Amino acid sequence: MKNKFKLLIVTMLASIILTACGSTPSADNSLKDIKGKKELIIGLDDNFPPMGFRDKTGKIVGFDIDMAKEVGKRMGVKVTFKPVEWDGVILSLNNKDIDAIWNGLTITDKRKEQIVFSKAYLQNKQIIIVKNKSNISSKIDLKDKTVGLQMGSSSESALSSDSKLSDSLKEVKKYSNNTEALLDLNASRIDAVIVDEVVGRYYTNLKPDDYKVLNENLGVEDYGVGIRKTDAKLTAEIDKLLEEMKTDGTANTISQKWFGKDIINK
Repeated sequence: MKNKFKLLIVTMLASIILTACGSTPSADNSLKDIKGKKELIIGLDDNFPPMGFRDKTGKIVGFDIDMAKEVGKRMGVKVTFKPVEWDGVILSLNNKDIDAIWNGLTITDKRKEQIVFSKAYLQNKQIIIVKNKSNISSKIDLKDKTVGLQMGSSSESALSSDSKLSDSLKEVKKYSNNTEALLDLNASRIDAVIVDEVVGRYYTNLKPDDYKVLNENLGVEDYGVGIRKTDAKLTAEIDKLLEEMKTDGTANTISQKWFGKDIINK
């Protein structure tokens, strides 16, 4: 009877341990889960050329789109692109509406409090664009002028960090996307636009007679893929594949396609 009681206790303990192990989700199961459903949902602003935008047919294309597709291909998963409101993109990620943010996302300490990043794959500047015939040639010339930028973007953060410049401005107009800001600049409703260099160069190259870029900028920043803090395996896998793409030249090929030169972080 005593032996049977001991056996019963051992069996019950083993059952409890196994049940606990099976019911506690691992923070590192993200990659397995994604591969299991064969889909990686990327959140983006689909008005952010050349990183991610819609072409004339409505298809989402761009530098980051090609990079994400290549990573998905090497992971063996389907990549789906889901447009979201940029000022709420981190909330969408942490609510699991998307699996990653891959759309010219600047690595900042503030964002690191909420999410993790892949290793930086691209370096970018915050540049100032004015009309070609403008007499504005430096940040000093922006005194009492109206400047436009995208709401919730790193351009907004960069301007806030430059108190000397921001305090000298007449007004800061915030837009839902960079395209609207540049359209207002072209229509002379604002005097300048602060924007990511990758975006600004893309637009100024399309219309070199309309715009010019000032020599001064509001600082250098790194781009990374934004991922949930619990998705450690996914972060490691993306880092590994990005490094492979740099080594075998695939990243360079994609960069040449969109920028005409290799701008990938080495």
